[in-house]
Amino acid sequence: EVTVNYRYGLPVVTLTLPTRGERCQFTIKPVVVTVGAFLQDVQREDKGIEKAEVFARDGSKVSDATLMEVLLMNDFKLVINGKTYSVSAPKKGKLSSEHATEMEDIKSLVHRLFVAIHIEDHQVRKERELLQKLEYLKEQLLPLEQMKDRIADSADAKTSRLLWVGLALMSTQGGALAWLTWWVYSWDIMEPVTYFITYGSAMAFYAYFVLTKQDYIYPHAKDRQFLHYFYRKSKSQCFNVQQYNKLKEDLAEAEESLRRLRQPLQLRLPIQQISDKD
Repeated sequence: EVTVNYRYGLPVVTLTLPTRGERCQFTIKPVVVTVGAFLQDVQREDKGIEKAEVFARDGSKVSDATLMEVLLMNDFKLVINGKTYSVSAPKKGKLSSEHATEMEDIKSLVHRLFVAIHIEDHQVRKERELLQKLEYLKEQLLPLEQMKDRIADSADAKTSRLLWVGLALMSTQGGALAWLTWWVYSWDIMEPVTYFITYGSAMAFYAYFVLTKQDYIYPHAKDRQFLHYFYRKSKSQCFNVQQYNKLKEDLAEAEESLRRLRQPLQLRLPIQQISDKD
């Protein structure tokens, strides 16, 4: 009672409406219409249809989002108000290779036209969303940036004081050794002392390498001490470093997305070509 035939290149589903008892034809656009839309058209035509479903040959239910083009490739079952109709897949003559090529060219042309018409609106809408996201992230970062600057200034001041204290201690040590060498004792007595001081310093540098897995390089040591003071101060000030880093990463990602989105608008190039250039 349910048949499917092709007419003018489009499938036509013919079935008997259960309430009115009339044969009704439904012309399907297979590449556009879904199974759910087809069932809704059937229910609108006959208000007495309470439930309509489509099942595959193995009994599994076909999703409403499935295109009719996919459904019509195989036999299926149409269930209307609990009554099952077996539907055979329509037989359609194979297109010639030349005709198939023309159809593919037409589809490609339609796709390019659709993209050309709607891509600019999509990019403008996406740009507006990114600008709103940037504004929100900057608003969230503003108090954190101010707190981070205060903590960084404090940590930098402590690190600088530590460096000056180290220089003062080294100067005091040099002066003490010179005083002991020339005024109190002789070089014969101070030479073993200076040797063991040098050897102790070498042991201290080696211990630093064992603990940190880094050579004792003054800029690196300064940065390490700065981070130590910074994280300790952040903990006491309740500054969430992880949240700050996450917001900074999101801000950088949004700015990069905005830059890549604006570039094809200025150059009139698709995003794929921009990606290849990068």
